[in-house]
Amino acid sequence: MSISVHLDRADRAGPTQVTETGRSQVERAPSAPLRVLMATRYGRLGASSRLRLLQYAPRLAEFGIACTARPFLSDGYIRALYEGGSRVKPVLAAYGRAAGLRAAIRNHDLVWIEKELLPFLPAVLERALLGEKNFILDFDDAWFLRYGGGGNRLVRTLLGGKFPALLRRASLTIVANETLRDWAIGAGARNVLLLPTVVDLDHYPIAGEPGGPFTVGWIGTPVTAPYLASIAGPLRTLAAEAPLELLVIGAPGFAIDGVTCRHMPWSEATEAHLIGQCHVGIMPLPDDAWARGKSGYKLVQYMAACRAPIGSPIGANRAIVQDGVTGFLAGDAAAWCDRLRRLRDDVPLRRAMGVAARERAAEHYALQATAPRLAAAIRAIVTS
Repeated sequence: MSISVHLDRADRAGPTQVTETGRSQVERAPSAPLRVLMATRYGRLGASSRLRLLQYAPRLAEFGIACTARPFLSDGYIRALYEGGSRVKPVLAAYGRAAGLRAAIRNHDLVWIEKELLPFLPAVLERALLGEKNFILDFDDAWFLRYGGGGNRLVRTLLGGKFPALLRRASLTIVANETLRDWAIGAGARNVLLLPTVVDLDHYPIAGEPGGPFTVGWIGTPVTAPYLASIAGPLRTLAAEAPLELLVIGAPGFAIDGVTCRHMPWSEATEAHLIGQCHVGIMPLPDDAWARGKSGYKLVQYMAACRAPIGSPIGANRAIVQDGVTGFLAGDAAAWCDRLRRLRDDVPLRRAMGVAARERAAEHYALQATAPRLAAAIRAIVTS
């Protein structure tokens, strides 16, 4: 069976269609599939939308759940965000397309919302759009801080209660990590599923280590690149000791004095191959409220590629990495120097950790393992 996801062009008002071609799925699913509207924030260029919702569509079809994706913001918005361009035009276009949301919601059995339906608009408008429709609320960051934890008093007053109100009405709340789960339960969510952000293992073939200098990999965006700057000191120290290359994927303007940086553009088609060109992968984070809510997806990618990860002991990182077994957790600069040095110098340790990391990713952080759980949770809220 072949299943494909077709994303509409950004300037079309119609939704993204998830269709099936080839052999009928009657053998795997009921003849009348459950119709789910994926109200994503972005299209495939937005990592959260692609990973939290869109990548599940073909798998869910096998369980009789037919998904239609309707991105709010276009890929043009993402490009403008990362390139520093104006986002006014794509934002205005997004709100223009929102006029068709009500009809789309009525035509589906269930709505799966990524974060919110209408950014920066009050909850009463989302209630009007949803009516009595069952919906899922999905988030992989501390999204409640956007309105309730910011410095703008007017935003806090008008929108601070929006996200908790949406959460309490959701038939199912899906979160990416324990920090978000604990907040959701405390905020009154009635049904919570912890579903980490995962990889499709079919896209991460196991490859041997590269030759050349010790290569430290980091994958992200220009928005998250400042996190990488926090370990500039340890990277300089190691670069002064022996040849070292920092492979930066997705942040073309980032550089560290004294460290050889190789920049590669991100693409969905090449990211796994690029990670395979590294010896280890890193994910430094600050210890703040936003970082504690992050899902640790970089670490999962490194692990799926059979590369030992090193991450800050913040939030979900602590659950993903088994310190000393599948990788390392490193707090201060001295710890980062030590862990990087050990993985540089002890090749058998580095390779053994990579194998253990891959096994852990396959068991806990792979689409192949989580899709059946998600399908069961979706079916349960419709039949209850």
